[in-house]
Amino acid sequence: MISVVVPLYNEQDNIEALCQATVRVMEGMDEPFEMIWVNDGSDDNSESVLAAMAKNDIRIKAINFRRNHGQTAAIMAGFDHARGDIVVPMDADFQNDPADIPMLVQKLREGYSVVSGWRKDRKDAELMRKLPSKVANWLISKTTGVALHDYGCTLKAYRSEIVKEVRLYGEMHRFIPIYASWFGGKITEMPVRHHARKHGHSKYGINRIIKVILDLVVVKFLEDYNTKPIYVFGMAGMLLLGLSLLTFFVAIYLRIFEHISLISTPLLLLTAIAFITATLCILLGLMAEILIRVYYEAQRKPTYTIRSTFNLEERP
Repeated sequence: MISVVVPLYNEQDNIEALCQATVRVMEGMDEPFEMIWVNDGSDDNSESVLAAMAKNDIRIKAINFRRNHGQTAAIMAGFDHARGDIVVPMDADFQNDPADIPMLVQKLREGYSVVSGWRKDRKDAELMRKLPSKVANWLISKTTGVALHDYGCTLKAYRSEIVKEVRLYGEMHRFIPIYASWFGGKITEMPVRHHARKHGHSKYGINRIIKVILDLVVVKFLEDYNTKPIYVFGMAGMLLLGLSLLTFFVAIYLRIFEHISLISTPLLLLTAIAFITATLCILLGLMAEILIRVYYEAQRKPTYTIRSTFNLEERP
């Protein structure tokens, strides 16, 4: 089965047309499918439109949030309720073309875990949408080593075992290919069509690049220090401790050989601040280590992933 997940917020004018177009495409693929709409607390007539569509077709399903939680939470809800072995999210603004779904699914079945859409000919404003997106995509690719042209394209095809393994927060839905790479998944991308918006208005602005950068810091931290947070906090603590010792010895040198009073320079104050901060960093690292162990051991969650085994009995 293929599960198409569509997060939406105030898209009442696009829902019905997009649903009809998607159903035609999915019926043409001649295999079971479901379409899960996640209404992210819309304050227009979206919920009523979804209710009418779901009443007429049991393959159309809807989840309505009590309030707006953001696109990532809406996508996560769709993933949690998806029953298909292939999950395809796409935007509700009709800028993604449902006719590209069969192409993505076919490519996924060649042995990939993620097939990411690439809006090669993007129909958006250059300054407010395309330029920030290019900067964010370049930054993410360089930082993580997973090179994609268009992380922000919602239209992707995933194997369900990939999306069931991740929990998403903030704006992190765009980082799912990176999570897939952590699990040893194969990732590729394909150019997809992109249309200009006909109804409604965009909910994105240039400020989203700031959110992406902050989420990227979290992703990079989780990638490199997920099981050993003491390395990053401890390293910062040791550097600050070294700075503290250096400024202390410089202050002593100036006092003994240059006859400069300890209180006439800021070195003694800098020594104290650096030492206290170093101690706090190291203690924070130790606390993070304890939390990591509680996280893994409470859930009996291993710190590794296994692709396959041979002649090995299942654990009791």
